[in-house]
Amino acid sequence: MIWESVIDLISGKYGLDQMSGPVGITNEIGKAARAKDGGVGLINLTAIIALNLGVMNLLPLPSLDGGRIFFLIIEAIRRKPLKPEVEGYIHFAGMVLLLLLMVIISCKDIIKLF
Repeated sequence: MIWESVIDLISGKYGLDQMSGPVGITNEIGKAARAKDGGVGLINLTAIIALNLGVMNLLPLPSLDGGRIFFLIIEAIRRKPLKPEVEGYIHFAGMVLLLLLMVIISCKDIIKLF
């Protein structure tokens, strides 16, 4: 299910309106904690969040662990390392884009609360 969601996200089936950041996730955790199912929903939500975080972290995007693994594979194929400056710039650009995405999604979540 998680891999299907990642593929659907990349293919454009899901957009920003279906994504949630820290604010939206906290809101959903609060709803699950207040539910009358004895905490089962909260445990399930916690497991889903942990699995999604692990999968997303392994995507080959700069500044994530998957991006580092991708660079290690490139170095293994080339049999020589990339220049640290080049790799640093790529990871910096990836981090800026990820932080920008986080700000956009968090703003969307805050607006949705009101």
